[in-house]
Amino acid sequence: MIIPIRCVSCGRPIGHLWEEFKKRTEAGEDSKKVLGELGVERYCCRAMFLGQVDTLELVNKFKKF
Repeated sequence: MIIPIRCVSCGRPIGHLWEEFKKRTEAGEDSKKVLGELGVERYCCRAMFLGQVDTLELVNKFKKF
């Protein structure tokens, strides 16, 4: 799925940070450190990043009707 543009709980814009977070965590950096450097401090916003499962590639494999 695609990350929401805003946090569901507090409404802070977070969608623009997803690509940077994904790139840095896939490179092996600690997710706690990356979120801190990106300025994501609230627990609700952090949960949006840590709970996100990128299933877009998986969904694209299926045939469309």
